[in-house]
Amino acid sequence: MKLHVYILLLACLSAPVWASDKELTRQIVDLQSVVGAQDNRINKLETSLQKNEQLLNLLKEVEALKAEIARLRGEAEVQTHHLDTLEKRQKDLYVDLDSRVSELSKAATAAAAAPPNNAAANPASGPINPVVESSDYEAALNTFKARNYANAIKGFKGFLKTYPDSTLAPNAQYWIGYAYYALKDYKTARAQQQKLIAAYPSSSKIPDALLNIASSQIELHDRAGAKKTLEEITSKYGNSTAAALATKRLATLKF
Repeated sequence: MKLHVYILLLACLSAPVWASDKELTRQIVDLQSVVGAQDNRINKLETSLQKNEQLLNLLKEVEALKAEIARLRGEAEVQTHHLDTLEKRQKDLYVDLDSRVSELSKAATAAAAAPPNNAAANPASGPINPVVESSDYEAALNTFKARNYANAIKGFKGFLKTYPDSTLAPNAQYWIGYAYYALKDYKTARAQQQKLIAAYPSSSKIPDALLNIASSQIELHDRAGAKKTLEEITSKYGNSTAAALATKRLATLKF
């Protein structure tokens, strides 16, 4: 039963028996007016509460959307990293193939030009077998692909010690740095890539090395350094895959 019904009943019960019908009617009308005003006020309050509830629901939806956007951005970063890795691996496969062909060609040319007794005269410094060299490099690279980064580092360091003049030496040095990055040893990763740049200044791996340096700098919270490195990639190596990735990172990351 509504509030105004109780009020009317109370008014009727409390009215004196000697009150006239006209007076009683007037009181009832006045009470109904008061009850109507209270009903209107209650309706307004209910409407206001409904609006507030709708606003709260809207705010909750906004917060949920913000959380979803943050999650999607995180997934995008992961996918970008995976794409970087895949592109680098593909590029390395082509470089490895070219290097193997080049090494085989060089070995064949050297073997044809060398005197027959060359190896016998200096047995300690016999020619390097390019097939074995490529096999050793590929073994270390497969270890890296298997995410056995610690052993991959050992394999590539052993390769550099055995074949310091190999055309694959810059690649081996690059993967050493990237393996340290995968192990989250960002300072060592940066130092190893800087070593590549210093030792092989004309190598095609330098843009990739710089990109890995920028990634390490970001992880080390050196955003100013990362920005400078990414800008160096885009300015010096504009036609490289690394430059395209550097441009994307400069556009998406807040420095």
